Amino acid sequence: MAGAVPRSLLPDGADVDASGRLTVAGCDVLDLAAEHGTPLFVYDEAHLRSRCREAVAAFPGGAAYSTKAFLCTAMARLAHEEGMLLDVATGGELHIALAAGVPAGRLVLHGNNKSLAELRSGLEAGVGRLVVDSDDEIDRIEALVASGLAPPQVLVRVTPGVEAHTHEYLRTGVADSKFGFGLESGAAARAVERVAASPAMDLVGLHAHIGSQVFTVESFRKAIETIAPLAVPLDLPELSVGGGLGVAYVTGESAPSIAEWAEAVHAACASGGITGRITAEPGRAIVARAAVTLYTVGTIKEISGVRTYVAVDGGMSDNPRPVLYGSGYEAFLPRATDATREVVVRVVGKHCESGDVIVRDAHVPEGLAVGDVLATPVTGAYGHSMGSNYNMVLRPAVVFVADGSARLVVRRETYDDLLTRDAGMR
Repeated sequence: MAGAVPRSLLPDGADVDASGRLTVAGCDVLDLAAEHGTPLFVYDEAHLRSRCREAVAAFPGGAAYSTKAFLCTAMARLAHEEGMLLDVATGGELHIALAAGVPAGRLVLHGNNKSLAELRSGLEAGVGRLVVDSDDEIDRIEALVASGLAPPQVLVRVTPGVEAHTHEYLRTGVADSKFGFGLESGAAARAVERVAASPAMDLVGLHAHIGSQVFTVESFRKAIETIAPLAVPLDLPELSVGGGLGVAYVTGESAPSIAEWAEAVHAACASGGITGRITAEPGRAIVARAAVTLYTVGTIKEISGVRTYVAVDGGMSDNPRPVLYGSGYEAFLPRATDATREVVVRVVGKHCESGDVIVRDAHVPEGLAVGDVLATPVTGAYGHSMGSNYNMVLRPAVVFVADGSARLVVRRETYDDLLTRDAGMR
């Protein structure tokens, strides 16, 4: 038996009315499901703005929203309005940010395998920072600048060799990584020397990222301590500590706030003698808890002596994290938000995969029935952005809610949308 879903996992604007129904920012989520259909991502706009402001205050040297966590033009515009830079890792993310009206100078261009076309787009637009990730990339930048494009300001991405205690697929700071230049091998020092000597680039700093969903600030402290012997003699104007701050997804988990993370980072930099501007790239910490996903229950299948399966109208196409990482989530009924959850079920999707699991052991109230709206909280990061059309399932709509009103920021796909790129159509 489990109690009600913890309020600490719900958006800041979540509330429960007298009948037990969930509202977010004054909007009844069951009404939103009826109006917009399910699956549906519901984002608390004030929550998003609050976390952006917290990041900007915590990192006065610069806080860049990591758009890979969740991106649409409305989100790009919101982050920019709240004073954040935007971290874009592909030509597509760059295109969305520019389309949203974000000035190119407020963008940081990332990526471990930036194509010549992506680099050209970034340089032509005038991105504010370019994070250099490989020798091949340096070759490409030099060729583009030789063709007449202006030299970019760059950070060299350093792999510090620090193991963050997170899922194997989320570790980016260990020596065995596709990202950056290894510190211990000497590759980072050689890359810094090459970039500094190249007239095609203006070296302004170093960048380090140790992984995603990191719950302890000690991992960030260790990374800064490790990189300090390289950074201090260079006396560059900027050090980016990347992102990766974890968030709580299930009952009993806790994570540092953005402010607590920043406090530890600044203290470690001061202790290590790093005096330049300290920047960071939070993503998950900005958007994860801001959203809930709403599903409609379509099938309940009880297998005597084994388990009960509750199948909903989404699944791995709108939240692949449980399949990819074994990530845990909670589930609850927004018609009875504060109800005790006595029954354990497995919440699954509608895809033709046995592994299409959303919540492996979900606690739900008695009386769950076909047609109920089921909610999963903390789905604002890496759901919409990692979604797919597997089985030709339509991608969900996204709404932002604020002050009792909802606005559609991403419409639901239609079946005709599935044919728009099909060159076989006559």
